[in-house]
Amino acid sequence: MTFQEPIEKMSGRIRELTLGSGENACTVGGQNTLSFYRWEGDMPHAPVIAMEVYDVAPVGWPESLVAAFGDALSDPAAWARVCVEKHGARLICIQLAGTDPNGADRSASEAAETVKSVADAVDVPLLVYGSGNADKDAEVLKLVAEVMADRPCAIGPATEDNYKPIAAAALAYGHVVIAETPIDVNMAKQLNILITQLGLPADKILMDPSTGAVGYGIEYSYTVSERLRLAALGQNDDMTQMPMICNLGKESWRAKEAKTSVDEEPAWGDAHKRGVLWEATTAITMAAGGADVLVMRHPEAVDLMRQAIDRLAAS
Repeated sequence: MTFQEPIEKMSGRIRELTLGSGENACTVGGQNTLSFYRWEGDMPHAPVIAMEVYDVAPVGWPESLVAAFGDALSDPAAWARVCVEKHGARLICIQLAGTDPNGADRSASEAAETVKSVADAVDVPLLVYGSGNADKDAEVLKLVAEVMADRPCAIGPATEDNYKPIAAAALAYGHVVIAETPIDVNMAKQLNILITQLGLPADKILMDPSTGAVGYGIEYSYTVSERLRLAALGQNDDMTQMPMICNLGKESWRAKEAKTSVDEEPAWGDAHKRGVLWEATTAITMAAGGADVLVMRHPEAVDLMRQAIDRLAAS
């Protein structure tokens, strides 16, 4: 008896979205099958990795991370150059954590200057994340959008509480919006609907359904991402067919298993290897769940993830 391998053809397709412009522009999405299911459909663009850069020098990072970037951690432009020139980053994600009103409370103008300095330092597409404070992010990202009018980038997170000013700024200055929701399929779809109702084209939205690291809610994160993909592809749901971004670097290194030193927990083994693998494992899990853009931190984790993507893309 001959075995016929079952093939499931999907009726929907993820929109293609281009980040940046010029020869280094990066296109994501476009698939009509689940991630890496190339025997069932097309996946024209493999997931792409963005490396993190912060607007303020990080505090409390484990030695493994500090050693990877050295003095560049105090200069966002220099940090971005290291990521691009030494580690081959195709995208840079600027995390404006310093604008948090509960932290350094840097001004919108300071944030815009930081983004501009990074843009002047590297010629790759930029993603710009605010601090997560809805009101401050609206103020900051509006100015960033204006300052970067000549250099298309992706700005966010736009949430239920601040999507209107952020989407309006993106529409006015030609940027992509990163739409963030708290790990919920219906909320992700609804936010996409609200943003498109403001006039922003659907192919200018990156969905960020949020994630947790390995051991910290990744099962639920994976399930929600996969359900968004099944709705987009299997049900041809127009408002879930946006590419997805996973801001996983900060979540991975927030886990105690990634940042705890070997002196504190000798039984856990080498802290450097443990942290790198924690981030890489989180990344490959979310790529399998449907993430098109992976925001990562440690260069060695990035390298491991690139190898995994290359192998999966070639299979």
